Amino acid sequence: MDLQILETLILVVHVAAALAIIGLVLIQQGRGAEMGAGFGSGASGTVFGSSGSGNFLTRTTTTIAIAFFVTSFALAFFAKQHSLAARDVGIPSVVQTAPASENTAVDDGEVPVVEATTPEGESEIPEQ
Repeated sequence: MDLQILETLILVVHVAAALAIIGLVLIQQGRGAEMGAGFGSGASGTVFGSSGSGNFLTRTTTTIAIAFFVTSFALAFFAKQHSLAARDVGIPSVVQTAPASENTAVDDGEVPVVEATTPEGESEIPEQ
């Protein structure tokens, strides 16, 4: 199996797990909801069996959260592989130049004068 296909598959599972966790957390009742059931709400937990919805939803949320963390680690691994492959792409390398020789340095502080002439001996600088 191609690694790009595997990465896409893991990403799809990761997004589905994230959405499932959001949905399961919104479905679950808070800790104070049992008190309302004692004062007349009656059969609030009988949809998922006699043990109530808390046990089933808690186990399902835990399982999906573990899948979410595993896919997170897998996606981090793929991101590291991509960063290692792209590390040297497009980054120029540092080129060290040799130090200037003694012939190019001006010892007396004067600027050298360079004559700009053509092969015929005429100057290329236009006169004003």
